[in-house]
Amino acid sequence: MALKQFFTEHPESVGESYLEHMNVALSFAVPLLAAGLAALIHAFLPFLFLTTASRTVKQLHARMVNRHPHAVSRDTHDRMLAWDPVI
Repeated sequence: MALKQFFTEHPESVGESYLEHMNVALSFAVPLLAAGLAALIHAFLPFLFLTTASRTVKQLHARMVNRHPHAVSRDTHDRMLAWDPVI
């Protein structure tokens, strides 16, 4: 398996380029980190962040199950070759 495939196989399987997939993943990771921090604070101070973590998880779940893969344009795929360290 070429090194590039480690970075592109999964994103392409969901219809995204590497950078598109990174943006989507980060758009889930940042709110999850914030929700985790809110849950941690809530564990010690139960009067704070009463529904923050659960509300965030519900919103992210709704986003995830309603996502639709899209075709990766050939131009996007070709741009990936520019950074490929194997080529």
